[in-house]
Amino acid sequence: MSASPKDQLHHIVIVGGGAGGLELATQLGNTLGKAKKARITLVDASFTHIWKPLLHEVATGVLNSFADELNYVAHAHQHHFDFSLGCMESLDRGQQLIWLAPKRGENGEIVIPRRSIHYDTLVIAVGSVVNDFGNESVREHCYFLNNRDEADHFQQMFLQKCFQVQAQQEPIKPGQLDMAIIGAGATGVELAAELKYALKLLVDYGLDRIDPEKDVNITVIEAGKHILPVLPQKVSDPVLRTLESLGINVYTEEMVTEVNDHEVITKSGLRIPSAMTVWAAGIRAPDFLANIDGLETNQINQIMVKTTLQSTVDDNIFALGDCACCPQQDSDRPVPPRAQSAHQQASMLVKSMARRLRGKSLPKFVYKDHGTLISLSRFGAMGRLMGGWSGCYYVDGFMARMFYRGLYKLHQRSLHGTWRVMLQTAANFLTQRLRPRLKLH
Repeated sequence: MSASPKDQLHHIVIVGGGAGGLELATQLGNTLGKAKKARITLVDASFTHIWKPLLHEVATGVLNSFADELNYVAHAHQHHFDFSLGCMESLDRGQQLIWLAPKRGENGEIVIPRRSIHYDTLVIAVGSVVNDFGNESVREHCYFLNNRDEADHFQQMFLQKCFQVQAQQEPIKPGQLDMAIIGAGATGVELAAELKYALKLLVDYGLDRIDPEKDVNITVIEAGKHILPVLPQKVSDPVLRTLESLGINVYTEEMVTEVNDHEVITKSGLRIPSAMTVWAAGIRAPDFLANIDGLETNQINQIMVKTTLQSTVDDNIFALGDCACCPQQDSDRPVPPRAQSAHQQASMLVKSMARRLRGKSLPKFVYKDHGTLISLSRFGAMGRLMGGWSGCYYVDGFMARMFYRGLYKLHQRSLHGTWRVMLQTAANFLTQRLRPRLKLH
């Protein structure tokens, strides 16, 4: 049987439907795919996409994951690329194949068998997972927010504990609703503030047995000298003051050594009660990438890439986002693992793929830091923006909140276009009073 015209096209396979991978697949589909110049396939283990920087809102129910999710199958149909459900487990560079692990059903039965996909160009964009640094007690007793499923699971357990307290006859036990967050990066501090807001909403909705000020202790624990270690203290200090004004306990220079089902223990001997503990300290690329078929990787499994984002070993393989270690111009540090990095790299790779098909040289990636914004739920926002005559400037309050929400709108615009995002924004504004402010199921 002869190959179809589609099979004869240059096949670009993108593994990972996070911010960078999905933006790249969408824009390549709208250009090369639509013009029948290449075949684009996106591979992901899930059917749906949620923007990862908002997972802390999913975890508290402030963002309804079912209302805000994007379906890969429908999106692929609308934007001229293919979608394949699966989780990459291995690579055959000689045959230019990726192998996907078998997909199992709820009872463990194999629903989709192990299979391979041939590529001409491979882009690995599988993001990152939380780095537990080999601590078994962390793996056993902590919640993680690596993906939408884990965020949904935390939200269900959070609701369950709150409703359990509301229904029980006996008084609330000390520590019964206490929560600890290990790691005071952006995820940790934003989650702490969202939990405080979610508790307030639960009381408003009738869970009046809970006094968030007396019955719930939320603690953030950081091993470094100050919270938000990648940001200047001009940003981290006001964030710390806001957290403390909300009654959130913050410990710095405390390294966690052990976690159990009722407390967190630090190297100094501090014992912090916690019925629910979230680990948000550090990241690493998924384990399956470690030296996968001879690709060069670093100690946290990131693929070492050149400034073209091609791997240092194989020019047919690219990597972007958190799973890539890319050198940074005029710096001894690699490009930081941030959403804006993945967005910029995806935008460059759209041009790179078009040039690659024409046999032209590829552009080199130059990271541009546009700043960092921290949202403390409805209690405030602050951050540093890069640009302008002074090089950087600091924002807080309403302006910072609008800039923060604008980042999500920029991500949506890259996927849906300006007009659709405007319509979605208008629709959300008109219907927000009809929906509860917190997901309660």
